[in-house]
Amino acid sequence: MTKKQKKFRTLIIQGLTKDGRKFRPSDWAERMSGMLSSFGDDHRIYYSPQLRPVSIGGVKCIALDEELKISHPGIYQQIMDFAARNNLEIIEEDSP
Repeated sequence: MTKKQKKFRTLIIQGLTKDGRKFRPSDWAERMSGMLSSFGDDHRIYYSPQLRPVSIGGVKCIALDEELKISHPGIYQQIMDFAARNNLEIIEEDSP
């Protein structure tokens, strides 16, 4: 890996609280991911690769690339504060 290449982890914030309850409202992941989304000419929403909704095992989650900490530090902190405030599970994954 050269000096210019950085390896960022992906954080998965699950829609489950640490005590196993499903987080509500059910569209929370889309709402959070909407902060960096855009609409295309086809009137469809396109989520950022740095912040996007995902479903893992039927659980709504958001995938948050840690690069967001550099490109949009305010949004990154807002999301991490939201996860902490709502006692949501966070899983760290290494990016390829």
